[in-house]
Order: sequence, then structure tokens, then C-alpha cells
Amino acid sequence: MMYGELYKLAGWENSDGVEMFLTMLYLLFIAFFCGLVDSSMGMCYGTILSPTLLLMGYSPIVVVPSILFSQALSGVLAAGIHHYLGNVDFRLKSIDGRPNELGYIEAFRRLSMDLKVTLCITLLGMMATIIAALTAIALPRMILKTYIGILVIIMGVLLLLDKHLKFSLNKMIIVGVLSAFNKGLSGGGFGPIVTSGQIISGREYRRSIATTILSKALICIVGFLTYLLRFSYLKWSLIFPLSIGAILGSIIGPHITRRIKFRGKGRLILSFLIMALGSWTLLRTWMT
Repeated sequence: MMYGELYKLAGWENSDGVEMFLTMLYLLFIAFFCGLVDSSMGMCYGTILSPTLLLMGYSPIVVVPSILFSQALSGVLAAGIHHYLGNVDFRLKSIDGRPNELGYIEAFRRLSMDLKVTLCITLLGMMATIIAALTAIALPRMILKTYIGILVIIMGVLLLLDKHLKFSLNKMIIVGVLSAFNKGLSGGGFGPIVTSGQIISGREYRRSIATTILSKALICIVGFLTYLLRFSYLKWSLIFPLSIGAILGSIIGPHITRRIKFRGKGRLILSFLIMALGSWTLLRTWMT
């Protein structure tokens, strides 16, 4: 009786046993792969997973919350592991007492630089997500996607050429505004633009990747809660395997980031991955 109730909750009560198992196994594998790439490089989770699920026949109304939920869980875990391994520093450092006693500006100043960058990018991304949900900007989808694709390719080329500036928090705000603007317009390009933008702006690549991961996870939490306010339907038969697979991938990914040297293979892998994502965006835009 207990298993029957669980199957009913997951949405598998009318599924053939073998078909259900194979589908779940495939979802686990693809989510594991996407979680592995995302947690090690800071991008690709939704870019790969979303079209894959749509091609499998899932409706966008169940794909979106499933991706948001699973990416939020795996992202928070991956960020914690990145911090544990020393890839990034998310400590609160010297905040003694409550922020309202210090003053929020002074409390912000006492955060680690990694947390400062994360907060800037996250808050701007959240604002863009909410604004995009409340207002529809009437621009042709093809123009938006073409713009995103070209911008991502340019960022990949700059990364490949090893062009970077001296780091400053003001540059991070510019990166946050640019990525939030893109996310608000089209919902895409956030991961590769934030990751590459930080590196080009002078941040160390491991910190850039971990910061992007935590920012995306926090934005996904807001996106998922916003979705729940508008809709009440969740497909747990999709959320369960995606979450498990993504979590497993996110356990391994930070260790890969730790081992790869950016000045060698790391820069080439990240650059070509970003350019491939930009090219894939253009290809999907003009071929469909």
C-alpha cells in the first residue's frame, strides 16, 4: 500500500514497469551529466536539459519547475562543496551581531569578496526574473536569441584569447547587469555570460564558477517559488530523477574544477564550451 501511494504521488501508477524504469534511468543519466558539467563549469544545465525534455514529449509547464527545483538543490550542494574544497570563500567573516545593528552597508563590506559578488549577481538576476514574469517586452524572439548567441560566442573568444581586466566590484556589477538584462529579455545566456564575464573582469576562474553556481541556485529558488504562486501542478515523476541525478553530478563536479588548471586545459575547455553554447543557440534559433 505504501509503495502504491508513492507511485501514485510520483505519477507512475499507470506506467508500464519496464518503460518506467528505463525512462527514470535515462532521466537520471542526463540530469547527472548536466549536473556534472554545470557544477564543474558553471553552465549548461538548463541549456542541455530543457530541449532534451521537450524532445521527450514533456510539456514546458512541467519542464520549467522541474529544472528550477533540481538545479536549486544541486546548485546549493555544489556551492557548499566548492567552499569546502577551497575553490571559493563563502564565509560571512567578521559580521558580529545583526546586520541592522551594524548597518546593512557596513555588513556588506565585511562579507568575503566571493559573497559580495554572489549577492550582486543574485539580486540583479532575481530582479530580472521577477520583472520578466510581470512584464512582457515585445521583441521578436529570433532577434533576442541571435543577440544572446553572438554575445556568448564573443565572450568565449575573449576568454580563449586570455583577455582579462583588473578585478573590481564595479566590474562585477556591470557583469550582473548585463547577464540580468539578458535573462530578463530571453531567459538565456546567464551561466556562460556570468562565468566568462567574471573571468574576463579579472576574477580567478574557480571562484567565478562557484559564484555563478550559487547565484543560479538562489535565482532558481525564487523562480520555483514564483512558479508555485502561479501554478500548482508539479510532476514529481520528473522532479525526482532529475534531482537525484543532478545531486550526484554536483558531488563530483567541484572536484573536477579543483583539479583543472585554467592556464592550461581549463581555459581551452571553458572557452570552447562557451562558444559551443553560443553556436548552439544560433543554430536552434535559425533552424527551427
